[in-house]
Amino acid sequence: MAPGAWPLDGLLIRCRFPPPGTPLSCAVSGGPDSLALLVLAVAAGCEVTAVHVDHGLRPGSASEADLVSATSARLGAAFRAVRASVVPGPNLEARARDARRRVLPAGVATGHTMDDQAETVLLNLLRGAGADGLAGMRPGPAHPLLGIRRSETEEVCQSAGLIPFRDPTNGDPRFLRNRVRGELLPLCSTLAGRDVVPVLARQAALLGDEALLLDSLAAGIDPTDAGALARAPEPLARRAVRRWLRGHDPHPPDLAAVDRVLAVARGEATATEVAPGRRIRRSRGRLASAPVGSVTGR
Repeated sequence: MAPGAWPLDGLLIRCRFPPPGTPLSCAVSGGPDSLALLVLAVAAGCEVTAVHVDHGLRPGSASEADLVSATSARLGAAFRAVRASVVPGPNLEARARDARRRVLPAGVATGHTMDDQAETVLLNLLRGAGADGLAGMRPGPAHPLLGIRRSETEEVCQSAGLIPFRDPTNGDPRFLRNRVRGELLPLCSTLAGRDVVPVLARQAALLGDEALLLDSLAAGIDPTDAGALARAPEPLARRAVRRWLRGHDPHPPDLAAVDRVLAVARGEATATEVAPGRRIRRSRGRLASAPVGSVTGR
């Protein structure tokens, strides 16, 4: 059945796809969420390219790429397969995610749903994240399905006559996200007496708006100006320093490193190491970053 042959308007209105005719790469693993992403992106009128990443972790993984290729052809989308090998071992989920990030195109759309958003909020809460982490994923073309539920992606696949691939690792209790999904979220809903997924998603949206406001205010602070940092409200000073330390690194510095830099700005310390081999020094009222062991001006 071609897209548009069943009523998708109710779902599309809750999605955040770019305007019709816009080129859009979609990460498609072959699971129900990513296949629904592919179907909905085509129905939204985007010029879609499905990108399948094979980690080489399971025998027969090539058949998953064949499923995505065939579905793409059926829907009129382009298809591309890439390889990002990951060896089994500790932190497999995080390493696989980093490997995907390296090979997927910038701005690629993913099939994360409202349920994924709720899981992300709880995971980040357990990890001690601040407002940015509790804001979860930001809605937009990179995460267009955050307004719909996982059960609805299943319905899209069923309506389209698609049989998704079921990843056996999604039920593996060794991965914390799976335990949050299968144990913590249901318990939270039971204790609250209602489905907490929309509640957590709404909280994430509110915190995301507030984080954007704080970012805009912090953008006016020069993070290398020690006096400006010392005078600024601490939440804004922290954001300015975190943005500076992060640079192009996808992982932000931890709170302890940010607070150590602020201590240098206030004159409570002359220098601090913020990462292996990287040091922040204060000299003549300015902060400078340099490799450990290098000499900076006084």
